[in-house]
Amino acid sequence: MIYDVCVIGSGAGAGPIIYELSKKGLKVCVLEKGEFYKRADFSKDELAVTRRSVYNPKLEDEYHTVEEFVDNKWTKFPTYDTGWDFNNGNLIGGSSNFMSGFFYRLKPDDFKLASKYGKIKDSNIVDWPISYDDMEMYYDKLEKVIGVSGEVSNYAHQEPRSSKNFPFKALDEHPITRLIDKASKELNFSIVKTPRAIISEGVNHRSACYYSNYCGSYGCSSGAKGSSREALILPALKTNNLIIITNANVIKLNTNADKKIISATYLTKNGNKKELKAKLFILAAQAVETSRLLLNSKDENFPNGVANNSLNVGKNLLSSSGGIVTGIFNEKTIPLKDLMTPGLFVNRAIKDFYFTKEFKGGMVEMVFEHANPIRRANFFKWNENDSSKLLIGKELQDKLFSSFTKTKTLNMEVFADWTPNDNSFVSVDEKYKDKYGTPVANIRIGTLKHDLEVSNFLAEKSIKLLKQMGAKDIQSNIDALPSSNLQAGGCRFGNDPKASVLNKYCQAHEVKNLFVTDGSFMPTGGSVPFTFTIYANSFRVASYIKKNYKDLI
Repeated sequence: MIYDVCVIGSGAGAGPIIYELSKKGLKVCVLEKGEFYKRADFSKDELAVTRRSVYNPKLEDEYHTVEEFVDNKWTKFPTYDTGWDFNNGNLIGGSSNFMSGFFYRLKPDDFKLASKYGKIKDSNIVDWPISYDDMEMYYDKLEKVIGVSGEVSNYAHQEPRSSKNFPFKALDEHPITRLIDKASKELNFSIVKTPRAIISEGVNHRSACYYSNYCGSYGCSSGAKGSSREALILPALKTNNLIIITNANVIKLNTNADKKIISATYLTKNGNKKELKAKLFILAAQAVETSRLLLNSKDENFPNGVANNSLNVGKNLLSSSGGIVTGIFNEKTIPLKDLMTPGLFVNRAIKDFYFTKEFKGGMVEMVFEHANPIRRANFFKWNENDSSKLLIGKELQDKLFSSFTKTKTLNMEVFADWTPNDNSFVSVDEKYKDKYGTPVANIRIGTLKHDLEVSNFLAEKSIKLLKQMGAKDIQSNIDALPSSNLQAGGCRFGNDPKASVLNKYCQAHEVKNLFVTDGSFMPTGGSVPFTFTIYANSFRVASYIKKNYKDLI
């Protein structure tokens, strides 16, 4: 059978395509590397989910290599040596199952950073080929389709909106927000209330949030979280135009003499090789794996990999630079009964410094320390007076009891733009292969001094607020290393085929029937998590494909 559309991946970049094209009547087939889990499969088992990472392949079998600049040279090491995992969920819905759901739009000036601030030394900053106005209707549509809860905040950098309010009322907030709001007002900070892709009221097949306190890193067992699986793929299945093939590890895209893709070669769970044919192909495997697949798909038409005759595939990989500032709160700053209220969201951010006159700034998101008890307890196992000795017995018990029942740690998560540069890219190396014999992705991590400077600037604002709130033991951990779960770039879109992989509709310049709709398309990342923009852009691309399908195949 030849499908109308083959979608590789099923996360945020794939979901809107699947949803829209199957509703249009096209026969869509999804190739997903992982399983199709149901709500009942999403337990809050810390050992399984975050310490053994059951939704990802074992690193010994399927790893990456990472290059870091150490002692004035680039040093490469496999991730199975460190446990640093760039896989973010091999399952239907991908990493959107495990997001915390911070859904911030990019701002108009995010689309034209080069024009606004100029090019930073050693950077590859460019303006986007589209504007905020091109995206606004899709941001708005997504808020309604995915389901975003919140309250629109009035502050200096608020972006234009066609809808006055979010479609769902704000989620219930933790009492500490009163302390945050008071301290912010005293410092003249404009607090932004966090919009989340988590519904506060039940709708259709989805139930409202039940405030489990386990959002980030965990799948949602109520259907409240707006994952691609829950909000888009499950409804798309009702069209009877969607076929999903799970445990399908795509290893190569095959082209014909017209330089069109005619099929995808994939491996089954047992390692058997199969081929799927389609008229149109959508690649949305997350940024690192998308570049890897294109680079590994070499043939006589594309000796450097599919869509890579211009040698741009893999370049300008993005993450989110920043770090975390933490402060501890106890009953001296807020009544203990209020402080220990379980489950409710903080839902507060600082965005006053998103733009400055001299440079692009960023934002700070406020969240409590992750609820994982094993992770939390692990921090207390060492003796404070002698870090080489383990703390045991009653002393350890008392310390754990006090921490878990009398204090809470508030994290100030810093988000700043990761500046694209020549030393941040994905490549493949024939020396390093997974258990199937396929070259793994090599990730070079090159960051600019500028990124750390901006992050430290934001950390200073965070420290100021925590002090005003009365926090104790304030610590700052700012680092330019990437967040492995925040990936973008590698197949940036643009108007110049010599300097980009995709056109403004995310169609490959060199391959007419190939689109890339995960975060790979982004030339710059903004100072917010990427997921909302990836979702919205995928809806934008789906709209273009619906109107032009016959001319694309």
